[in-house]
Amino acid sequence: MKNRMLVGAVALISVAALGGCGVIPGSGGSDSRQVTIWLMKDSVSPDFLANFKKSYEAAHPSVELDFRIQSWSGIGPKVIDALGGKDTPDVIEVGNTQVAQYAESGGLRDLTLESMRDLGSEDWLPGLAEPGSIGGVQYGIPWYAANRVVIYNKDLFEEAGIKTLPKTRAQWIADSEKLNRDGDQGMYLPGQNWYVLAGFIWDEGGELASDRGGDWKGTLNSAAALRGMKFYQQLQALGAGPKDADEEKPPQGNVFAKGDVAQIISTPSTATLIEKTNPELKGKLGYFPIPGKTAKSPGSVFTGGSDLIVPEKAHRRSAGIDVVKELAGAKWQEELAKTMSYVPNKTTLAHVIEGEESTAAMAEGAAEGHATPNSPQWAAVEADNPIKLYMTAVLQGGDPAAEAKTASEKITGVLAGS
Repeated sequence: MKNRMLVGAVALISVAALGGCGVIPGSGGSDSRQVTIWLMKDSVSPDFLANFKKSYEAAHPSVELDFRIQSWSGIGPKVIDALGGKDTPDVIEVGNTQVAQYAESGGLRDLTLESMRDLGSEDWLPGLAEPGSIGGVQYGIPWYAANRVVIYNKDLFEEAGIKTLPKTRAQWIADSEKLNRDGDQGMYLPGQNWYVLAGFIWDEGGELASDRGGDWKGTLNSAAALRGMKFYQQLQALGAGPKDADEEKPPQGNVFAKGDVAQIISTPSTATLIEKTNPELKGKLGYFPIPGKTAKSPGSVFTGGSDLIVPEKAHRRSAGIDVVKELAGAKWQEELAKTMSYVPNKTTLAHVIEGEESTAAMAEGAAEGHATPNSPQWAAVEADNPIKLYMTAVLQGGDPAAEAKTASEKITGVLAGS
């Protein structure tokens, strides 16, 4: 994933000190002790990087860190070239769901040993760890995560007499029905928000696609996936979200900012944009994890975020691995969570964001996180997304089983390279 979910979370952070594809000031030079790290634009703040650089170099006097900031636009071919030996850095930040396509090139360092021995991989968020593991080999080290939560209007909840936030799907539907009245929308859910649908499918035990002996098959037509779509229909009907558009058309934050929408499903970063659009809503927004089928755990969510990889052809591969260990370790994970309002890479670190309502809601949901199918061709599915067309067809009255079968066949074809 190209960190679509995370761009908004840091969009207001100044990166002037970094510059596009630039270098952290003072990290220049070309001696053999230099470790080059590619990080993506807006992933972290200049202050975080400056503090990390100062601390790391103080503890490792023979190493100089050279951070080079990259743009998401066109990053795929650039990483592939780097893995092939062209201006290869020592560490690269990649979207968590991009690891499979880079691993296919054969240019990634196997980090399985470090994961188990030094980084406590048993506690990693599954939505970050799973896409970093290909064929049982850990190539991507989880760095940070963000996921969707329910953002709600506290005033509208109070007016509807809702005093306890829903913990189950059934209660969520009941509350949303109460909220969907007198010109207010109980839930604004666009018809093509397929990441939300994916969570409901995972809750039912289904998948978007499955690997069957090396052959990927679309599985939207499974009984479990169809149950997920049925719940999506039920929830989507409790508002006026368009059936033929996603959350960006129009931007759902702008719709919420009008003040007559009780709930949307989005990353907490959307709240910043809502309050900027309508300052009267400051202090009136709340957050809770997407409810699950039972109160035992929240609903499943798509986990967006980044992993760190080490190229096999890196000139200072061992030094790069040491930097990855530090960035993914407890000390800097805590600092990253507090500075950037991200979810740490381990469930055991969730306590560091207690008291931060929005991030805590994300962290609770992240424990039930998943990633998109771990196929190198999944990006091609998203490029001409048949899931969106399937959702619109069903919401407009099409037969769910027939439409799901058609979409699944399209997914299967794309994953097979046809």
